[in-house]
This record gives sequence, C-alpha cells and structure tokens, in this order.
Amino acid sequence: MIIRKANVQDAPAICKISSDDLGYKCDVELVSRRLMDLDDRREAVFVVEIDNIVVGYIHAEVYNVLYYESMVNILGIAVSSDYRRCGVGRLLLENAENWAKELGINMVRLNSGGARKEAHAFYRAMGYDTEKEQIRFIKNLTSLKGNQM
Repeated sequence: MIIRKANVQDAPAICKISSDDLGYKCDVELVSRRLMDLDDRREAVFVVEIDNIVVGYIHAEVYNVLYYESMVNILGIAVSSDYRRCGVGRLLLENAENWAKELGINMVRLNSGGARKEAHAFYRAMGYDTEKEQIRFIKNLTSLKGNQM
C-alpha cells in the first residue's frame, strides 16, 4: 500500500471512486482541472495505491473562521468498496492529520452524510467525536428565474 500526493493522472480513478462509491455524478475533466488548480499552501489531495491501482483518496484544506483556531477540513474521503476494511481509510486520515500537524494545526474536522452509518463508526473508531448535527443548504444560482440583470 502506497500513499502519495495526487496528480492529474489520478483524475479518472478519483472520479470512478466518487461516482461508484459515493454516488456523485463525476466529470473527469472537472476533477483534472481541480487537481491542476490545487493551492498547495492551503489544500492537499492524497491517494492510496495498491498494485498500481488508486483505491482511495482524501482532499483536505486549511479551514479558517473568525471565531476559532485554524483547522484542517476534510472535503472528501472515499475508498473503493473492494478495498474497504484493509486500512486504506485509516492511512488516508492519518496522512491528512500529519499534514495538519506539519502546518502547525491541531484540529481536523469533517462532515459526513446522516445515512453513512458505517462511515460514522469508522470516524469514531479513529477518534473523531460528533460535535453537532447540521443541515446543509444549497442555492443553485444558475437556475433562478428573474434573477437576470
């Protein structure tokens, strides 16, 4: 098992994992652009390879708010269902935690969908506590009628 920083050649594998295992509609070109545009000062993407196959990834960013010390925010973590319970998720989270420590940041946060009970058990086993429950609100600005100037 190898962990390394992601590169643009990993886009198809990241997209496949995001689609197959998280259920997100995924566009390889978008993932490629996002990987090329990463700001190394404030975000990182790591992948795990087994037998030269990318089987999981984690995307982390420095998270600053006015009312709290800096944290690292896990924007996404996913492991191919064929490779779960093999230590891939643990390796990814530990790597993101080490990245946070390298930056002098002492706290990591992540959000997880309410229905992902197995993921919640994994995060708790990794030492993460539930701080609060939230509801996510999204507004699609491109679909608003009458919002043209």
